[in-house]
Amino acid sequence: MTSSKSRPPIPPFSHEEAVLKARKAEDAWNGQNPEAIAQAYTADSQWRNRAEFLQGREQIIAFLQRKWSQELQYRLIKEVWCYTDDRIAVRFAYEWQDAAGQWYRSYGNENWQFDKQGLMAARHASINDLAISEDQRKFRWPLGPRPDDHPGLSALGL
Repeated sequence: MTSSKSRPPIPPFSHEEAVLKARKAEDAWNGQNPEAIAQAYTADSQWRNRAEFLQGREQIIAFLQRKWSQELQYRLIKEVWCYTDDRIAVRFAYEWQDAAGQWYRSYGNENWQFDKQGLMAARHASINDLAISEDQRKFRWPLGPRPDDHPGLSALGL
């Protein structure tokens, strides 16, 4: 099932459009609004996030609400790894703090597939967490979208 509402950029993607699509996703996730984020996915979007399998916007919203109730001070950077007509692969890192005050940097890869309207129909994410000290943090902008002048993953050596 797909929505008739378009979510540009739409496939087939150019390099610039793949980079823009990844940045829009990064900005949305950094905004931490599960209901708004879910609108970028098809109504029946299928996810694998670590070992958790989700289907549909309602499950996506519940997952994101749960995620950000546990992963505090969340800041994310995504970088396009490769793309084809209707697929984009990104690598990412995000930093967060648990309720006890321990900081983590989570590293991962996502594989995305889009429908003809530019909505994500499938998302497969593999993620590993690394405990870090506060002084090892690299993502120090105020909560919300990453500032345009903040370095990306490659520039940070991540």
